[in-house]
Amino acid sequence: MTSLKALLEEIGACRICEAHLPHGPRPVVRADRRATILIVGQAPGRRVHESGIPFDDPSGDRLRDWMGVDRDTFYDVRRVAIVPMGFCFPGTGTSGDLPPREECAPAWREPLLAKLPNVQLTLVIGQYAQAYHLPGKRRPVTEVVRGWKEHWPDVIPLPHPSPRNIRWFTKNPWFEAEVLPAVRKRVAALL
Repeated sequence: MTSLKALLEEIGACRICEAHLPHGPRPVVRADRRATILIVGQAPGRRVHESGIPFDDPSGDRLRDWMGVDRDTFYDVRRVAIVPMGFCFPGTGTSGDLPPREECAPAWREPLLAKLPNVQLTLVIGQYAQAYHLPGKRRPVTEVVRGWKEHWPDVIPLPHPSPRNIRWFTKNPWFEAEVLPAVRKRVAALL
């Protein structure tokens, strides 16, 4: 059985989809078996690809605010694991970043999640993460997030915290009023 450290080293050296990555491979993932919170996003963006630090951008600022945590807590790998659906920046399309590469999840997801036995809360961000972690009939993100209580307290579906989603946040004030207080309370209880 491969240790978590060895698995993370294998992931760091992964080149499965190298031919399809316009900026080359740079897997960005953080995990420790002691983590009680798992954040599942889509894939690193360009800025994260450059820094190698997950959510090191305005989306991360908003996500930390949603969780009610500071940067030190968020990046404490003993508390928070960050395992996106795709570990490398897939490039940019006409309307934003491309979807996570299809090769990544089948190759790495299950072995990595099996190494995180203490996770008690999974924040599932965006449609690709929701499709994987909340299988069944595919539904729009708004509908999945609105039904957050169906998965409580182990999983909370969230929209992407990107500044591009300002319109979504404005159109869905229930998210800030109902979901975020519950997220903050659950995160605080686990930390």
